[in-house]
Parts: sequence; C-alpha cells; structure tokens
Amino acid sequence: MLSILERIILSDIISFNFVFENQLFGQMKQSNLLIFLQLTLFLSLASCKKEVIEKPVATFTPGAGVTYAGYHYPSIVLGNGQEWMAQNLNTTQYNDGTPIPLVTDQNQWAANYNNVTTLPMMCWYNNDQATYTANTFGALYNWYAVSPTTNGNRNVCPTGWHVPSDADWNTLIGYLDPSYNPTAKGVQSSIAGGKMKSTGTQYWASLNTAADNSSGFSGLPGGGRYYDGIFFPIGLYGFWWSSTEYGTGIAWGRNLGFNDGSVTRDFGEKSGGLSVRCLRD
Repeated sequence: MLSILERIILSDIISFNFVFENQLFGQMKQSNLLIFLQLTLFLSLASCKKEVIEKPVATFTPGAGVTYAGYHYPSIVLGNGQEWMAQNLNTTQYNDGTPIPLVTDQNQWAANYNNVTTLPMMCWYNNDQATYTANTFGALYNWYAVSPTTNGNRNVCPTGWHVPSDADWNTLIGYLDPSYNPTAKGVQSSIAGGKMKSTGTQYWASLNTAADNSSGFSGLPGGGRYYDGIFFPIGLYGFWWSSTEYGTGIAWGRNLGFNDGSVTRDFGEKSGGLSVRCLRD
C-alpha cells in the first residue's frame, strides 16, 4: 500500500504528465523516456522509504486481587505474566497472625539506627492510620519488618505473595521500557515511572508530570520515614522496598517522583520506613 507521501508524489507526476503531453504533443502517446523517468523516480522514493519500528506497548488486565487481614487488595496482571497488588500494603500483622511492632515515637524509631539494632517496625504517616488506610497510601515499614532474615522468617505479604526482589522490580520496569538500565544506581528509565504513577493531582503534587498509569500499577506518593524518625513530605515521592540487600544497613528500592516520568533504582537505610507492594509467587 502506498504511503500518503508516495500518493501525493504520484499524483503530481500524473498531473505533470497530462500538462506536458497536451502542451507539446497534443494527444500523442507518452514517450518511452518519460515513462522511464517516472518509474525511476517512483522506485527511488519507494526504496528510500524508512521502516516504522513500533515499540512494544505494555498491557495489563485486572487480576483477582487478594483479601488479607480483612482488607481486599485489587491487583493487575501485566502482559509479562507478573501479578502485582495495585495498592500499597497496609497490614499490621504478618500472614501467620503475628503483629508487626507499631512504633509512633520518633526517638524509639531512631534508636534502631543509633544503636545499630535490627528491630522490625512499622508506622503510619504522621501516625494517622485512619487517613492513610482510607486513601490507600498504606503503611510504612522498615526493611527489618519486611525481610524474613530479620523478622523471624515471616512473610509480610499474603500467602502466595512476596515482597518483590530487585530482580522482580527490574522485570516490571523492563517490560514497561525495554531500553531501561537494569544495573543503574539512579534513573533506570525516563518513561516507565510515568506508566506506573496514578494520574491527576489529588494525591500527587502538581503537575504530576508524565503520569498516565498505563501499567495499572497506580503508584502513590506515600512519603516515608527517615532513619531518625522524621517523616518526609507526602505527595512528592513514592518509595518501595525490595527484598534485596545492597549491603550492611542498606537495601535496594524504587522511587517515583511528581516532577518527571522516571523510575529510580537506589538504596535506602534499612531502618527507614517505606511503602511495600506485594507480587504474586
């Protein structure tokens, strides 16, 4: 099938031929030379036509979700087969029913870092459970509460689900942007983050740049809690743990920001509080 450009050029050739023939030759047949020139020009254009390479488009479908500790979490199934929770975790217990230690006091939270201890802790932003459960921002957990290596070999996620590893996050980001950098310490992709962010400015700070949520991940800017117990501003960034250590006292995570469409791979202090998403086994 001819492209629009080729049709226009071919139309111009035909119009030119008609005028040329009538002015110089009357009703004479078009010369062999003119036919040759037409075909040469047309074939040259066709041979120079660039192939249009379409980038793969990420797709998702709603998953079955999961009910956990009395709360139902929706999920999304990506075209690569991964099934992710579409909301941040807000559980106050492990899947064996053991409570996760809730720490509201700033000094107690900071003591974990200051004393080089590895005590599991969770909290709610500004210690306001009602608000941050209702708006699905979820709870904040330190890495010691998330990792079975420090929480008594327990799972913070429902049975059949797990906290994603660094490799699991890479699988998600690579699906959304095949040109991503899997080993980056910093920006992994300049476009995958926009596909992971919820749209609008109800929760994200203006302008929530490049957000289209085409992955269905529905990432929210849940803020976090520094290792010293201070909360950092909500609405600007979303941070999520991976289950993978970077080194003593630090572990890998991912973050999204309000001001661009990127996703960043970086490490954080294990004693800090971040959001958690679960991935089906």
